[in-house]
Amino acid sequence: MERGQIDTMKVLITDPIAREGIEILKAAGLDVEECLRPSRAELLKVIQDAHALVIRSNTKVTKEVVDAARTLKVIGRAGTGLDNVDIDACNRRGIVVMNTPGGNSNSAAEHSIAMLMALSRHIPQATASMKAGKWEKGRFSGQEVAGKTLGIIGIGRIGNIVCRLARGLQMKVVAYDPHIRPDMAEKLGAELVSLDDLLARADYITVHTPLTKETRGLINSDLFKKMKDGVMILNCARGGIVNEQDLYDAMKTGKVAGAALDVFETEPVSGGHPLFSQENFICTPHLGASTKEAQENVAVAIARQIVDYLTKGEVRNAVNMPSVSGEVLAQLRPTLTLAERLGAFHAHLATAPVEEVSISYQGDIADFDTGPVTVSVLKGLLSPILKEDINFVNAPILAEERGIKVIESKSKTSEDFTSLLTVSVKTGDGTNTLAGTIFGKRELRLLKINDFRLEAIPEGHMLLIYNEDRPGIIGRIGVTLGNAGINIALMQVGQDPDHHRNVILLTTDEHVGEDVLSQLQRQDGVSKAQAIEL
Repeated sequence: MERGQIDTMKVLITDPIAREGIEILKAAGLDVEECLRPSRAELLKVIQDAHALVIRSNTKVTKEVVDAARTLKVIGRAGTGLDNVDIDACNRRGIVVMNTPGGNSNSAAEHSIAMLMALSRHIPQATASMKAGKWEKGRFSGQEVAGKTLGIIGIGRIGNIVCRLARGLQMKVVAYDPHIRPDMAEKLGAELVSLDDLLARADYITVHTPLTKETRGLINSDLFKKMKDGVMILNCARGGIVNEQDLYDAMKTGKVAGAALDVFETEPVSGGHPLFSQENFICTPHLGASTKEAQENVAVAIARQIVDYLTKGEVRNAVNMPSVSGEVLAQLRPTLTLAERLGAFHAHLATAPVEEVSISYQGDIADFDTGPVTVSVLKGLLSPILKEDINFVNAPILAEERGIKVIESKSKTSEDFTSLLTVSVKTGDGTNTLAGTIFGKRELRLLKINDFRLEAIPEGHMLLIYNEDRPGIIGRIGVTLGNAGINIALMQVGQDPDHHRNVILLTTDEHVGEDVLSQLQRQDGVSKAQAIEL
C-alpha cells in the first residue's frame, strides 16, 4: 500500500487507550481521531468514514453502527471481551474483528486473587469501619485460603494464571472446561472435573469464560443449589455470567457466604443494586484490566495489529477469520494470490450457479494451515459473480448462504511440482478444473485448464479461445486482434491431441470487447472465445 493511501485512512478511537498505542497509529501515517464515549448519535456520525475502530468495553458496536460504517475494514478491541460487538453484522459486511488476548491476562488474574483475599479477610469492610473511627477487631475475623478448594470455571489464559497463583497460596484447584484435555490441566496442578463435581467440592468458585449465549446466566439458582453451604463466589470475567438476582437470593439464605464482583450485567451500576445491601458482598467498577501495564500492553498490541492489517494485510487475533502471522503470510502470500486468481478465473468459466468447490493441496503446501488459501479461492470466485465487496471474513459466509459446498483434500506428494493447487468448480452445466503452482518464490503459473496443459501467468487482460488443432486458425486470430488494435503480450497454447483441439490463452494489453469476441467466434474452427479479467 502506498503512503498516500495510508494517509487517507482514518482510525476512530471511541474508548480511552494508552497514548503509546495512539502514537503507533500516528507513526504509521494513519489519520487518528479520538471521540471518547460518544453518544449513539455521535457514533453513527463519526463512524461513517472510518476505516478502523478502536474500542474497549464501553462502545456498543450494534448492527446499526455497522450499517452506518460505510468504509470500515477492522474493529480492534483493546482487551479480550467482545460481547459489545455484533459479530454477525460485522461478518456480513466483511469487517475483521480483532482483540488482544493475553495483554491484560496477568492483571485480570491478579485482580481475581486480590478479590479472593479481600473477601476472605473482610478487608474492604474493615477499612470502612476504621475510617468511621471504629476498632472492631473481633467483628472481622476471616478465614485462611490455604488448604481450601478453588473451583475455576474456564481455564483459558486468565484461568490458567489464576490456577498457578492459587496453587502458590497452597489451595487445591479443581477446574471445569470442556475445551481442554485432562493432561493440560494436570500440568497446571488442577484436577479437571465435571461441573457438578466442581460445584459440590469447591469452597470458592471463580468464573473465567467469555460471555456467550451458552454462558449468560450460567451461575444461577439451579447451580447455587448444588454448591456447598457457605461457598464464596467471584466473577472478574464478564457481567451476566452470574445471575445477580439469584446470587442475591442465595446470599440472603446464607447458601453463599460471600461474593466479589468486578463486572455486572449492566454497567455502570446504579446505587440501588440489591447486592449492595449485603455486608459480605464486595465489588469494584470493572477494574480487572485497569493497571498501567495492562492498558499499555493492550493499546500497543491493538495498534500494531491494526497497522499491520491496514498496511500489509496481516491478520492477528481475529475472532472471525483465520489469523495469518507475518512469517506465514510472507510464505503464503504468493499462494493466496494464486488461489484468488484461480477462483476469479473460475468465475468467468461458470455458466450456471456454483454448487461445489473442490480444492486439492499437493506437496509442500499441504503442511501449511490452508484455511486462508481456501478462503482466497472463494473470495476470487465470488467477487466477479456477486459484484460486491468480498473479503476473507464474508467469503465463507456468502458461499454458505448460497449453498456452495466446499471440499478440501491434502496430499504431501506431488509428482511434477513442489506444490500444486488444483481447484474444481461444479455448476449445473458441469465441472471445470484449473491447476496452478508457484515457480521460485513468487512466480504464479497456471498449468492446467480442464484437459489442456499449458504454462501461463494468470494476470491482467486475458483471452481464452477453444479451437480446432489445424493450420491457419492461430494466424487468423492474430489478424483479427491486430485489426482491432489489440496487442498480444503473451500467448500459451495447450493441446488435446486425442481430440485434435487446442486451448489458446492470450494476455493482451487491453480488454477485449464483445464486438471483437463476436468476430473471433464467427471464425471457422473457433468454438469459443472468452475474455478473462484478472
